[in-house]
Amino acid sequence: MKPKVFITRRIPENGISLLREHFEVEVWEEEHEIPRELFLEKVRDADALVTMLSERVDKKVFDSAPRLRIVANYAVGYDNIDVEGATKRGIYVTNTPDVLTNATADFAWALLLGTARRLVEADKFVRSGEWKRKGVAWHPLMFLGYDVCCKTIGIVGFGRIGQAIAKRAKGFGMRILYNSRTRKPEAERELGAEFRPLEELLRESDFVVLAVPLTEESYHMINEERLKLMKQSAILVNIARGKVVDTGALVKALKEGWIAGAGLDVFEEEPYYNGELFGLKNVVLAPHLGSATYGAREGMAELVAKNLIAFKNGQVPPTLVNREVVKVRKPGFG
Repeated sequence: MKPKVFITRRIPENGISLLREHFEVEVWEEEHEIPRELFLEKVRDADALVTMLSERVDKKVFDSAPRLRIVANYAVGYDNIDVEGATKRGIYVTNTPDVLTNATADFAWALLLGTARRLVEADKFVRSGEWKRKGVAWHPLMFLGYDVCCKTIGIVGFGRIGQAIAKRAKGFGMRILYNSRTRKPEAERELGAEFRPLEELLRESDFVVLAVPLTEESYHMINEERLKLMKQSAILVNIARGKVVDTGALVKALKEGWIAGAGLDVFEEEPYYNGELFGLKNVVLAPHLGSATYGAREGMAELVAKNLIAFKNGQVPPTLVNREVVKVRKPGFG
């Protein structure tokens, strides 16, 4: 019999088709997140699991799934998974890096430009009929925004996505600053990027883009104290994780003019609603769309399938997160 894989949300068909050749596949077809109790029930006889960032894969899941041997996260991040707990049990964990880098970097720029040039405000002004009602054809102070060309961008987190954002910044003639846990000399030479401690980066940058993973160190990294370091004309863009930013502090910063605006693709909880934040004009919001292109999402689905198929064939999955698990259990369902 084929091993069974449970997929917690429908992924692009190319990935499902690949998996059906090797696995018995069950997919949660609803658009909303699978209820927790049903999730625990579904994994009871699963050999493999494909999951999303919104689903916690923790001790309770492992206890409910005695046959589970591999968890393939349909995302680059994996802070939703108890990786240490999985490793102790010999459960492999994989993710989907690289294939969504360009799409996510592009979207960071969509947020940056949309916020800087007040695109959403302008769109609403036209659509609502207010432009016609006010009878304003054009005037020099209409929807003034901020220049992007030749300004300073500070990128917090300088991995694949952070460096892809920097490559695009070069095209805008920008000065590029970055902060990372480790220096990146090769990227510094290639991109002309300058390393800065976080506080200095915040003080110097006209645009701050967050591209860090969520860790204990990065939780609420951008708080009230650090928001006050930024320029009043600065714009914050978050494509990392919502919990990297203290939402309460950000609302205060936007309302009181500590910074000029923010573009947010991620939130502290998802799905999310914050009437105070969402009522502000100087923030552009998206429902976690960083990788939402046909190419990126299909690439993620294919990589998920390749990881699971490699494991089934007794091979180490190409994007294995917990490398030390190989010492605990050899790959394969045998």
